[in-house]
Amino acid sequence: MTDLHLHPSLREPAQTSKAWPFEEARKLIKRYPDGKPGGAPVLFETGYGPSGLPHIGTFNEVLRTTMVRRAYETLTGGLPTRLVAFSDDMDGLRKVPDNVPNGDMLREHLGRPLTAIPDPFGKYESFAHHNNAMLREFLDRFGFEYEFVSSTERYRSGAFDEALKNVLRHNQDILDIMLPTLRAERAATYSPILPVSPKSGIVLQVPVTVVDADAGLVSFEDEGVTITHSILSGGAKLQWKVDWAMRWVALGVDYEMYGKDLTDSGIQSGKIAKALGGRKPEGLIYEMFLDEKGEKISKSKGNGLSIEQWLSYGSEESLAFYAYREPKAAKQLHIGVIPKAVDEYLQMRGSYPAQEPDKKLGNPVHHVHVARGEDVPDAVLPVTFGLLLNLVAVMGADAAKDQIWRYLGQYVAGADAATWPELDRLIDNAMAYNRDYVAPTLKRRKPVGSEGAALKELDDRLAALSADASADDIQNIVYEIGKSEAYGFENLRDWFKALYETLLGSSAGPRMGSFIALFGIDNTRRLIAEALA
Repeated sequence: MTDLHLHPSLREPAQTSKAWPFEEARKLIKRYPDGKPGGAPVLFETGYGPSGLPHIGTFNEVLRTTMVRRAYETLTGGLPTRLVAFSDDMDGLRKVPDNVPNGDMLREHLGRPLTAIPDPFGKYESFAHHNNAMLREFLDRFGFEYEFVSSTERYRSGAFDEALKNVLRHNQDILDIMLPTLRAERAATYSPILPVSPKSGIVLQVPVTVVDADAGLVSFEDEGVTITHSILSGGAKLQWKVDWAMRWVALGVDYEMYGKDLTDSGIQSGKIAKALGGRKPEGLIYEMFLDEKGEKISKSKGNGLSIEQWLSYGSEESLAFYAYREPKAAKQLHIGVIPKAVDEYLQMRGSYPAQEPDKKLGNPVHHVHVARGEDVPDAVLPVTFGLLLNLVAVMGADAAKDQIWRYLGQYVAGADAATWPELDRLIDNAMAYNRDYVAPTLKRRKPVGSEGAALKELDDRLAALSADASADDIQNIVYEIGKSEAYGFENLRDWFKALYETLLGSSAGPRMGSFIALFGIDNTRRLIAEALA
C-alpha cells in the first residue's frame, strides 16, 4: 500500500481542510486528543446485513469509512487504525428477496439464521456465505484494507459470551430504554435476547426471563413448552439495536457511519451502549441513494445498481468518485449517472498533479486513490468517455473493438491498447453501454427548415479541409455556421441540437469539433449525406 496520504506536505493543510473525510476524522482527534489509550489502534466498523445481495450502498459504506480512516492517519501522522467489516449473518431471514432464485426453497427456512439457510444459487454452504463472498470479492478487488468479521462465528465461538452475560445483567436497563419506543403490540413480546430454538433452529421473537445472568441462562416458551436455555456459544443472538450496541462495546468501536434511515436506531443503540458501560462511536449520518424513480434503494427489492452493473458500464474509480461526492445529500443511483461520473472523475484527475497540497486534499480523486492504497495516476486520456460513447454510437452496435481503435489511431498518434490500457477498458464500457442503453434509443430525424442548408455548408467547408485538420479549426467552422444570420438559428444551442439529432440520433452530444476530428472528416461527410438524403 502506498503512503501517499502520509506525505509530510499534507499534514499541515489537512488540519484546516474542509473536505468531509477530514471533518469526520477531527471528531476522532477530539475523542482521543493524545491517541487511543495504550497506543491501541482506532477501530472503524462497517456493518452489512447479508439478507440480500450486496449493492453499491453496501460498498459505499466501506469506501467512505476508509476515506475517513486515511484522513485520520494523515492528520495524526500515521497513528494506528483498524477497519472491521462486520456481517450480521446470524440474523434470521425475515422475508425472501425479490432478486434471488429458488424463492420457494428460501421460504421453507424463514426465521432461521442466514448462515443456516442453503444458498439459493447453489455455490456456497449458506445464503449468507454467498452474499458475504460477493461483498468480499469486490472489496478485495478494489484494494481495501479490512478485517472481515462474521456475526455467526463470533457468537458460536464464544467470543461474545462475556458481552452476552453483560446484556443479561442489564436486561431491565435495556427494556427501560427500548419499550417506550415500541408500539404496545410489539412491546408485549419484545426481548433484547433472541434465543435460537433448540427444536426448530429458528431465531425466536418471544418474551424471555433471565434465570442466571452470570451463567448465561434464560427461560422462554418454545412450541408450548417452557425451557431453560443457554444463550452462550450460539444459543441466541440479540435484537439488532442491542446487537449493534453490544458490538460497539465488545469490540471497542470508535467510528461507524450509517444511513439517515437509522438515525433513531443510532440514538437507542447509543443509550444501550452507555448502559452496558461503553460509549457510542463517532460517525457520519449519510443520506440514502435513490433509484431513478426517487425511491430508496433496498436489498430485498433489488432496485439498486449492483456493483457488477456499474463496472459493466464504468470504471472502478468512477464508482468511488460518485460515492465520495456530498454524502449528506440524497443522490440518484442508476445507469444514467455513470457516463458523467466517468468524465468528471477523469477531469478532476487531470487537474490533480498541478494542484497545491491544500487543493489536492479537496480533490475527490485524492480520497478515491488513497482509499485504494495507491497514488493518483498521472495519465491524461486523449478522449473523454462522452466522446468515446458518441463514436461507438455512430459506428453502431455491431462495431468491433479493433475498428474503434483504428478510429482512435487516426486521432491520437500511436493509440493502441498496449499504450492506453485504461482507455482500452473504457472502450469495453462504452461498447456495453451503447449496446444496452444507447443504440435502442437512437433515431435520426430529417433536417427541417434551414437546417438542410446549414448542413450543406458544413459539408462544403469540411470538404475544403485537410484530413488532419485540428479539432479547434473544425469547431470554429461549426460555430461560424451556427452564428450566421443566413440560417436563422436563435442560438448556438439550437444548431448543436440539430446536429446531434440529424447526425447522431440523440438530443445531446459531444463537442462537434472533437467528434468530427475523431470520427474523421470523410466519415462525417457521409453522415451529412445520409441526413440530407
